[in-house]
Parts: sequence; C-alpha cells; structure tokens
Amino acid sequence: MTYDNENLKVVGTRPVRPDGADKVTGRANFGADFSMPQQLIGKVLRSPHPHARIVSIDTSKAEALPGVKAVMVGEDMIAMAHEMSQSGESAIDVHDLSLNVLARGKVLYDGHAVAAVAATSAVIADDALDLIDVTYDVLPHVSDVDEAMKPDAPVLHEDMFTAGMDEKPATASNIASRMEMALGDVEEGFKKADIVIERSYKTKAVHQGYIEPHAVVANFAEDGTATVWCSSQGHFAIRDLCAKLLGMDSSAIRVTPAEIGGGFGGKTTVYLEPLAIALSKKAGRPVKMTMTRAEVFRATGPTPATSLDVKIGVTNDGQIVAAEADFRFNAGAFKGSPVGAACMSAFTPYTLENVKVVGYDVVTNACKSGAYRAPGAPNGAFAVESALDELAHMLNMDPLDFRHQNGAEAGTKAVYGATFREIGCKDVLVAAKNHPHYKSNLGPNQGRGVASGFWFNIGGQSNAAVNVHEDGTVTVVEGNPDIGGTRAAMAMMAAEVLGIPFEKVQVVVADTASIGHTDVTGGSRVTFATGMAVTQAAEDVVRQLKERAAATMELDPEEVVWQDGVAHPTKGEAKPLSLADIAGDAARTGGIIVGRSSINAKGAGPSFATHICDVEVDPETGRIEILRYTAVQDVGKAIHPSYVEGQMQGGAVQGIGWALNEEYVYNEDGILENPGFLDYRMPVASDLPMIDTVLVEVANPSHPFGVRGVGEAPLVPPLAAVVNAIQDATGIRMTELPVSPVKMLEALEANQKQAAE
Repeated sequence: MTYDNENLKVVGTRPVRPDGADKVTGRANFGADFSMPQQLIGKVLRSPHPHARIVSIDTSKAEALPGVKAVMVGEDMIAMAHEMSQSGESAIDVHDLSLNVLARGKVLYDGHAVAAVAATSAVIADDALDLIDVTYDVLPHVSDVDEAMKPDAPVLHEDMFTAGMDEKPATASNIASRMEMALGDVEEGFKKADIVIERSYKTKAVHQGYIEPHAVVANFAEDGTATVWCSSQGHFAIRDLCAKLLGMDSSAIRVTPAEIGGGFGGKTTVYLEPLAIALSKKAGRPVKMTMTRAEVFRATGPTPATSLDVKIGVTNDGQIVAAEADFRFNAGAFKGSPVGAACMSAFTPYTLENVKVVGYDVVTNACKSGAYRAPGAPNGAFAVESALDELAHMLNMDPLDFRHQNGAEAGTKAVYGATFREIGCKDVLVAAKNHPHYKSNLGPNQGRGVASGFWFNIGGQSNAAVNVHEDGTVTVVEGNPDIGGTRAAMAMMAAEVLGIPFEKVQVVVADTASIGHTDVTGGSRVTFATGMAVTQAAEDVVRQLKERAAATMELDPEEVVWQDGVAHPTKGEAKPLSLADIAGDAARTGGIIVGRSSINAKGAGPSFATHICDVEVDPETGRIEILRYTAVQDVGKAIHPSYVEGQMQGGAVQGIGWALNEEYVYNEDGILENPGFLDYRMPVASDLPMIDTVLVEVANPSHPFGVRGVGEAPLVPPLAAVVNAIQDATGIRMTELPVSPVKMLEALEANQKQAAE
C-alpha cells in the first residue's frame, strides 16, 4: 500500500524521540553499564609488532596467578575454513575473522590480539597479561598500499593469490582481488574529448570515532547455551558470527542489545564477543570485557587508506565523454576493503556512456579495515569530484552547472548495472544552486567548493510485530538497534497506519530469541526495510481490527472503513468503534491482536547529495577554517525531518574531519602513534559553523511512504567539497588528505617560491 504524502498526520512531524530523555540523563544502559553477579574481567594481550611469527606462547605463569580463572590463546579457537558470511553491508571471510579475533602462527599488525585472560579483577587480569611470555620472530612489514602491491613487498598470507584475474597467479601476493566495472568503450570516448586530465590522490585511514568503546558481557551456561549483552549495530550478526567462530548453533546463543554509543559501520562485526563467550565457558562464570580507547584505535576497523588515479575526458561544451579510474584500497591485515562500493559509486552521480573503474583490494600490516558510513564512496568521490572541479575551471563553467549538465536522471544506467527510476540527483543540484549560500559573497583568502556524492542504500531482511494492548496502546517489536532515532521512525509509521497518536506507540528492540532474524543497522536500511516491515505489520493489525469490528457490527469486513483510528460502518446503524474499543473487547472477539511481517526488502532507493563549503585559509599558519557549510540531499520522504537533518549534519562534520585533521599515523616501525583522541584530532563544536541542510523529497516508489536511506550519502561529498574550496581560496590543488595546517603551509610556501622564480 502507498500512502498519500499530502495527507499524513504523523509522518513528517517532529515528535520527541522516545529514548531521548534516558540518554541525556544517563539512565540508558550501554554496553559497559551491564554487569552480572560473580562476573570476571576479561583482558586481551596484543602484539607490539606489525608483522612477526609467533614462535611460542607460555601462559603457565599467568594461569598460576591467584585470581586468574581462564587463559586462552589462538590454538584454543577452532580452525576455520575460508567461508564467506554476510555481516553488515558486505560479506566477511570467517577464517580471516577468526584469525583477527585471536592470532595464530603470525601477528599481522600492531595491536593484533594474541591471548586473552579472565580474572577476578581488572588489576589481576592486567598482571596476568604481563606474565604471558610470547617469543616473536620479527618479520619485515609494509604499511602503504602502493608499496604492498610491489613484487618485492613482504607477503602477509602465503595462500593469497589475486582473485579476479583471467588466470590464477603463480605466486602469492598482497593483492587479494582485482575487480572491474565498465560501460561503453572508454578508449573511443577519450578520442572524442577536447580536454583530458589525469590525476592521482591519496587518503589516510580514518576511524569512525564512536564515543562508546566495544564492550560485552557473556555468560556460558551449564546447558551449553550462551547469553550475551553487548552494544552493536546488529545483534543477529553478533550471534551468527560468534556461533560460526565457536562451533555452536546460532540458537544456542542469545544476544541482548544494549544502547549503542555510536557505530557508523564500525560495530557490525565481532572482536571481543567470541573471546568473552569462550572465556566464560572455560571459567564457568560470566565474563565482562571492555576495550580501552587505545585498543579501539589499534585493533578495530577504520576506513581504509587509499591510492586513487582518475582520468576524465570532456568536450569544450562541458560534456563528459569518457571516465576511468584505478582505486587501490588498503584492507589492512585481512582482505575485504570496500573497494567494490567505491567502484560502484564514484562516477554514479553522472550519466556516462563510456566509463571504466578498476579496483584492487590489498592487504598490509595494519589493523583490518572496516565499514564507515557509505564504505568506500567518500574516497572514490574525493578523487572524481576533485578532478571534475578542476575540469569545470578549465572549461570556465559554473561547477554546479557542469554537474547538472552531466547529472544522472531516471533512465541513467550506472556502471554497476542498475538503471535508475525516480531519483533526485538533478533536483539536488538545482536546490544547491538556488540556495542563498551559493550566491553569497566571499572575502580575502576565502573560497567556495562544491561536490556531489551517491549511495545506493540497501534493503535486506527485517522482521516486525505490532502488539495491540487492551488499553488501546500499541507496542512495536523489531530487531534493529537504534542509532539515529529509528525507534521514533518506527513508532511514527505504525501510528500513521493505525491512525492513532504517536504517544500511543512504544517500540521495543528485541533480543535474538524474541524476534525473527533482522539484518544490521547499517547501509541506511532501517527506516526503509524495517520501516516497511513495521508498516506491513501495522496494516495486518488494521485488517484484523476491521474483521473484529465487522463481526461486532454484523457486517462483512469490506463494509468497514478504517479511518483515524476508528472503524466506520459503510451501511447500517452500527456505532463506530475505536482501536481502544476493539482492543478492550479482544478477549471476547478472538483474543489478542498481533500483526506480523517478515520481509527481504527490495528496491532501496538510491540517494544523491551535493554539498557547498566555504573556507578561509590563513596564509601565515596554513590553518583552514570552515566558514559556512550547506548539505543538500534527496531524502525520499523524511519520516522525522529533525533526525534526517541530524544525519546530514553528522556526515558533513565527519567528512570535514577526514579532509582536514583525521588520520592514522604509523611510524617507520609500523606502530600506530596516535591511538587516542588527544593525538587523533577529530572536529569539535568550536571548529565548525552550523551545518545548514536542505531536504529534497523525491519519493522512492518502492516504499509505502517513499523512504530512501539517508545516513550514508552525507559523508560522500565533504572531502572533495572542502578541498575544492581550498583550491578556490588559494589556487592550490591539494591531492592528499588530510590537509593539515602543516601541509597547507608547505603548499603555500612552495607556491610562493614558485611564483617568485
């Protein structure tokens, strides 16, 4: 069923989020807030080397320490064959995941887990780690993605042969895979070009920077089952991955979700959870484990560092006739970077007849990369949008007009195979050009940049139940941890369908034993897919309410109309019945009323964004100040506009951090030098202006309310928008991120020296 967005009463309004008060007052329980009687404290011993063979591990002294109840090493984990398992937006090799949870044979990065202990206190657990004697044979390491691809680079995995080649290579290498996507004939396209540019770009690894570190409590029971409490973006994924790694049935593990203090893609896999379960089994007591901030930086998945080449050809009238890119993604110690998504998305805001993208997934001696909001897309867009900005200047065209002329629209075929239906790419560009920000004046040393971005969004499996209570209130039961206000969105859609006030709906995020499998909170899928399940479950309730009312009225269900929470007869003299009337009489008319839906949602609407950024560059220090920033995005139908605006603002802020400050700094010994918020510089409120937002609503025809995912696309344009603004302010094209004050000052001085010569 499709709902008329012109006549909605709840959807599109801005009620207070139901979990808001508990979160701002500190009453909400996050991962590390949970404890159990008799619990032990678990700790992890981590490698001090980026690459080394484990010669031996002696745990005897640690095991003898009073208060230590369990010690485990890699050999205590079961051997896993290479097998892909879906986790989050992409599949993960459980063999590699097992080795990442606890190393065997070799350590592959600074911070790689080597052993774990459980003890009666944190102090004793730390002392036990100091007593574990590990002998290493240190090996040569490689941290840079381009260096790792060279034939003489140290090889991390002797059994890794590049996938995606016409023939299997004869020798192992660090190139896990090569992929290619293409449309048309790129060579012929470049022959038609009047201007061709080729540019290279680099980005560094960047962490999601969630406030809450990873935390878990696990209790392995005598009957062979385990109960887990943890913060994650998907407790069903946690359950299933732990079951695989520990050789258990999924049904033997029950995961209860805590509130989550940020994830952004970084909490869609497991690190501590399998260790906590295994230690609890070994010790016979519950085990609690919490990462330190340094452990989060050293041993959980940041977005990958990248090396990017782009070639674009245009005619003198501004038509793009050919585009080509080579993307090299640093996956870290194990394969599985989001290079595929970068290939899919980098050129997709444009209608291109001739385009080719090649991507390489490359392993290095760094922590395994992970998902981070539109994984891969910001990196690819940084390269493409920087090159397009340069071309617009060469053509003497307005950069938004240039993008609009080549913009994707309904009927455009993307390089990854999709042909778009209704999309808002050009609508967004028009809204950006008409915004007062774009028409405002700039001062000395100030510049303005624009950039566009795309994310395809995902659907996936979702389950929902809608329970009607005797007092006329309703509980929605679903399986997605609430990160961006999805409790409110679910309640709003249910209230809209049922015709009752928002305040009459409560939303429960159920554990893995209380609702059917639901995919992760990621890929901007929850309001789309789980929202669709909730809508269908509520429609199931309406059907039952009409049947109950019809029976009471002695009419056929087709002779009853549901409107504004009331069943109205279309004939006869029967009295209309409200939801509360019917629910209060439910025991007599057939029992409790429950609506259910189980779906694998298709048709997630793609989202397009364009950002405008103004900067001022201090010529004396190289400091870059963001003066003004506007994010424009096609959001489908904004269920709760405030939360959509928050997603857009948050993505912009994170992208500004990527562009100006944030990076993993590895020294020449392969050791991470800035594993903490003191030295890993993230933007704070005083660094930023208010982020303005413009919501363009082009309804997604695949969703009953027109929903598109909105959480990913806001992070795609900012990297290039900031760099393009810097170019406008200084005349200098920066091609490596982040553009720190030191780098900017060096570029300014080099530019002045060149001008003087």
